[in-house]
Amino acid sequence: MNGRRLWVPSRLRPGDRVAIVAPSGPVDPVGLARGRQVLAETGLEVEVMPRVMHRRGYLAGSDAGRAADLQEAWCDPAYRAVVCARGGYGATRLLELFDWHAMEAARPKILLGSSDITALHQAFAVRLGVASCFGPMPACQTLGDPEGPDPASLAHLRASLFETEAPGPITGDRVIVPGRAEGPLTGGNLALLAALCGTPYALRGRGRLVLLEDVGEEPYRVDRMLTQLLQAGCLDGVAGIALGSWVDCGDPMAVLIERLAPLGVPMIAGLPVGHGSPQFTAWMGADAVIDTESCSLACLFRDPATAM
Repeated sequence: MNGRRLWVPSRLRPGDRVAIVAPSGPVDPVGLARGRQVLAETGLEVEVMPRVMHRRGYLAGSDAGRAADLQEAWCDPAYRAVVCARGGYGATRLLELFDWHAMEAARPKILLGSSDITALHQAFAVRLGVASCFGPMPACQTLGDPEGPDPASLAHLRASLFETEAPGPITGDRVIVPGRAEGPLTGGNLALLAALCGTPYALRGRGRLVLLEDVGEEPYRVDRMLTQLLQAGCLDGVAGIALGSWVDCGDPMAVLIERLAPLGVPMIAGLPVGHGSPQFTAWMGADAVIDTESCSLACLFRDPATAM
């Protein structure tokens, strides 16, 4: 990121080809098939990369295979987007396996994923200078549910991905610190951001809006990870904070307020971003606005040639 505005890739049109990859945990074939069909019904031509159904314990195959699928999809000009099948664990293991020079030479395209894919969002921002989409994935509940995708989540995903639409603001349910803040959006899954401390891909919050969410973490663990980010300087100079979902995290709001409100920047909570349903989509690296009057986060689309 290094003080530059990230390039927002061209959004999609009906008929565009997209590739599904599995950079993290093993993929359920039934859920993937349902999610793939949901994406196809938006008008996309959806292809699954050859190693997606591999499995090696808690990983979707070998590190080399997962990295190869993602890099091949990114560098193939036939694909207009790379869609991660699911999160889990494993994306951080790939960051030193990519040929970043080859990937930088490829035409920028959309990367879609959330949870463990936070590591890729951070790395693509640092290494490639490319904004990416933090949103629902085809082998997860929001899109791959047996009863069908959540309508609101799917509508917001479509509006975020397709050039003929515009995603509306994501509305929360609580204002922690009033005010208005604007800047590039960054952040994602708290556990991944804590794990990236001390690496080239660590969170840099200065002048940015930071989105945080997590799943299955007790409040004391949320406290520990926030403390790590604060002590590492990752939140120094942050412009605003948006808190997403905290599914199966007990009641972490007290510790979130205790650790983050003293930063004194506009802060809202309860946004349906991260895990659970509904699950809206946020453009990481794009300019965004936190407005506490409407308790909302809105992503903007501007000329990427202008420096931050």
